[in-house]
Amino acid sequence: MYTLSGKLKITAIILMIVGAIGLIYGFLSAPSSIEDVKEIIASQEVHEEGHAAAEETTHHVDGVGVDKSQELAATGAENAHSDEDAHAEHMLHQLQNKPWAATYVAAFFFFMIALGALAFYAVQYASMAGWSPVLYRVMEGITAYLLPGSIIMFVLFVLSGLQFNHLFIWMDPEVVANDEIIQGKEAYLNVPFFLIRAAIYIAGWNIFRFLLRRNSLRHDEVDHNRYYRMNFKLSAGFLVFFMVSESMMSWDWIMSFDPHWFSTLFGWYLFASLFVAAITVIALVTMYLKSRGYLPTVNDSHIHDLAKFMFGMSIFWTYLWFSQFMLIWYSNIPEEVTYYVTRIEDFGLPYFGMVALNFIFPVLMLMNSDYKRINWFVVMTGIIILVGHYLDIYTMVMPATVGKSWFIGVSEISAVLFFGGLFILVVFNALTKAPLLAKRNPFIKESEQFHY
Repeated sequence: MYTLSGKLKITAIILMIVGAIGLIYGFLSAPSSIEDVKEIIASQEVHEEGHAAAEETTHHVDGVGVDKSQELAATGAENAHSDEDAHAEHMLHQLQNKPWAATYVAAFFFFMIALGALAFYAVQYASMAGWSPVLYRVMEGITAYLLPGSIIMFVLFVLSGLQFNHLFIWMDPEVVANDEIIQGKEAYLNVPFFLIRAAIYIAGWNIFRFLLRRNSLRHDEVDHNRYYRMNFKLSAGFLVFFMVSESMMSWDWIMSFDPHWFSTLFGWYLFASLFVAAITVIALVTMYLKSRGYLPTVNDSHIHDLAKFMFGMSIFWTYLWFSQFMLIWYSNIPEEVTYYVTRIEDFGLPYFGMVALNFIFPVLMLMNSDYKRINWFVVMTGIIILVGHYLDIYTMVMPATVGKSWFIGVSEISAVLFFGGLFILVVFNALTKAPLLAKRNPFIKESEQFHY
């Protein structure tokens, strides 16, 4: 049996406390009025005022009477004041969204790892894989975060629906009243139906996880394979539900941040991201447990296979990213290409940085078969992959919610610390609840003797 070390537990709690304090600071420091935003804008542009004043002294009116010039000046000042107020109000919403968006990105990132681990676990059962049963309890431990993670996501949706923030612009009645495109999607994009769909996804995923875990533990205590066969059938059925619900979830929870834009590849694209992130965490947790003297039957071949999945899914993610990008960019349809224009012009560094982290580094570091057996090499690659896919979610959410007002600051770092600490606490606590080896799995001997 695994025992949660006091050091790891304290570390997780400290991460949560520090993260919670940082998030509270992020929410409290957000501007509360247009006047606050105007002060921020003034402080940012103070260095330009001297230049503008110098230009103004050299300006003269030519061919226009004094009265007329004064009238034009008054009209221009009035229009400028109106534009300034509109810009300040828009920026106010963006800056108020920033801590909410940072919380959403981190909450979704760790939630999707648990969901991806559940899908990977189901694939192992449905395919009757012989190499992976020694890792089953690690996967079960990671999926334990699915319930708290999905509850947190649902709470965020409810708060958005109650107008505590402006994350989903289609939830704002004033926006919908002036937007014909969103009005055309109102039958699907409305708060009650959105929450109902979310509840269905969450219930389906968590019920399957509960049944799979229960049958797995029961199988350890009996002398027949009935519970294994039940999990095989459950997994096959779940994978059908998962592929449908995951696609719809990607439209609802991520793509609807940009309600004017859509992509038929988006469900697959998000699936690749959550799948490779989950496999990476499975590998990292496995290597951590093995370094602590647990999982003695896990060998270099198991790590090698996990690293192969990390490598292969990184390539698959890149294929989907490029396919989506190339087709939309080449067709150059204004309502489609704006998605990438915004990210390239305003989020160039994190956007192309995450492409490098998610493709170039995994290819260079895991292409050699021997490197896949070196634990520290896989750990280093895994950390890079996780950072890259966090930035992937970041660049999916932030352009539509925060826009040009983005920067990675206290809110973003604190959200990662808080949810990272919660994830560690839930996962490693779940690992203490059952033996780390599913000893009666019919393929356990094959898995223990697995060599590649």
